[in-house]
Amino acid sequence: MIIGNYSSKLTQGRRLAIPSKFRTKLGKKLIVARWYENCLVLVSQNNWEALLTKLSGKSEFLTSPVRDTDRFILGSAFEVQPDSQGRVLLSEDLVKHANLDSEVVFIGLGDRVEIWSKSDWNKRQLYLSENASELIEKVAKDERT
Repeated sequence: MIIGNYSSKLTQGRRLAIPSKFRTKLGKKLIVARWYENCLVLVSQNNWEALLTKLSGKSEFLTSPVRDTDRFILGSAFEVQPDSQGRVLLSEDLVKHANLDSEVVFIGLGDRVEIWSKSDWNKRQLYLSENASELIEKVAKDERT
């Protein structure tokens, strides 16, 4: 299981060092793509299809929401392999999508890692802290229906 959070630096050349704890869990073949709330997602190649199934469900129909999810995620996805120092090269589009500057935060979320700009993560963390009770109530309510 991938858990915890770690900070890293993005170089001017768009190289990003993945924390060693996460590299150990993720393996050598990775997928990085746009994700929600203006961050990126990093997942092992082995877990990539399972993640996509979670997103679009098991629908056999390519409805408009499924197509748009595919466009958003798959259209931005890149296969990456960390170099000997654990760094990957991010595309300019991914860096722009996530508003990444020199300070980056990695968040381990079980089967995936989110990559956030430090400033955006600080804002999101504040929101989560202020709304945690309402969020769990909503999740519980949705599970009952």
